[in-house]
Amino acid sequence: MSPSLRVAGLLSGTSVDGIDVAVAELTTADGELVLTPCGQWELAYPDDLRAGLLAALPPASCSAEELTRLDTRIGQAFADAVTHAEQQAGTVDVVASLGQTVFHWIDAGRALGTLQLGQPAWIAERTGRPVISDLRVRDVAAGGHGAPLASTLDALLLRPVADRQGTPAVALNIGGISNITVVPPGGNGPVGPDGTDGDSGTAAGDVLAYDTGPGNALLDLAATQVTGGAARSDVDGALAAAGTVRTDLLDRLLADPYYAAPPPKSTGKEHFHSTYLAAALGDLPPVGDTDLLATLTELTAVTIADACTRHGATTVYASGGGVHNPVLMRALGRRLTVRTSDELGLPADAKEAYLTAVLGWLSWHGAAGNVPSATGARGPRVLGSITPGERPLALPAPPTSPMSRLRVANTRETR
Repeated sequence: MSPSLRVAGLLSGTSVDGIDVAVAELTTADGELVLTPCGQWELAYPDDLRAGLLAALPPASCSAEELTRLDTRIGQAFADAVTHAEQQAGTVDVVASLGQTVFHWIDAGRALGTLQLGQPAWIAERTGRPVISDLRVRDVAAGGHGAPLASTLDALLLRPVADRQGTPAVALNIGGISNITVVPPGGNGPVGPDGTDGDSGTAAGDVLAYDTGPGNALLDLAATQVTGGAARSDVDGALAAAGTVRTDLLDRLLADPYYAAPPPKSTGKEHFHSTYLAAALGDLPPVGDTDLLATLTELTAVTIADACTRHGATTVYASGGGVHNPVLMRALGRRLTVRTSDELGLPADAKEAYLTAVLGWLSWHGAAGNVPSATGARGPRVLGSITPGERPLALPAPPTSPMSRLRVANTRETR
């Protein structure tokens, strides 16, 4: 067993609900990456910071001054989240941050750039820990989409599941944007330390991952609009439950070319925003408030289910904020067998934070953090940039043996 590394994983998702932080203890043993969860928390942004961040997102314009202020303040808020986590779970060795995405530049189906805020220098200065950040852009520079990076964790976590059940295993995350990772059974051999197949040296081409479309993005937008800002989301799906699906609006939304585009692909709030929704409503007969929420809930369910069935998958392991919407879960359940990532050992509310910790571990050890077949990159790449903490950097040697799976352990198993 290799020496363990305690990593704090940080991110704020496209729903801008707050900062997710998780502490993981990671080590390797017999071809496994072993992850011991040490705790996870969701911390709210200060109200004025969240309001400023939402105001800066597309389709709004944003000045260089405002971006600078947001980058600084988000970095400081992330530093506070690490401090909170260390107070609860003890000292960490490294911080990994996926930041707060504010723009994902897509043109003609290609990712040309991506911007995440949360200046790592503030995290390093305030915590004293080295920070691995900017984890998406190297994949984009290599021709990929920089997303979904969840495919890295899912490929290791779901391979045994796919092999056991003999059908593709699918991980689903429902945040502002929904994404899936499809892991077929009996695929490639172990994933090597450089991101290649550990048996043949070929790229791990059997894993697919992509954004299926809006998860909560349009739902949150509509809930805010119809309640006059009193609600930020459709809590418990109550608004949608009181409405009826408008098939004319649903058909118009489903005609978006994004859904028919082949993977790899990615999207975000630069596509699914208020102007987009207003255009969809366009010249239709008036759509009632609850009918609008019912229709957007159905849109999320249909686009997820269509993507999963396209790959022969009938069971998904879901995570993200969307799992708390019972109306959405029932709509998905009519089309798929839906479980949660808790059954695999990772809490549905914290899976992406633990993913970030895994990406940090890989980068710290000089190992590739992307799955090229999932993101579309030209090959495996070590992701991110490192901002030193209070001590000189002392990076470990890259792992020499391939990793075929990820095992989630509990404290009793490892201590």
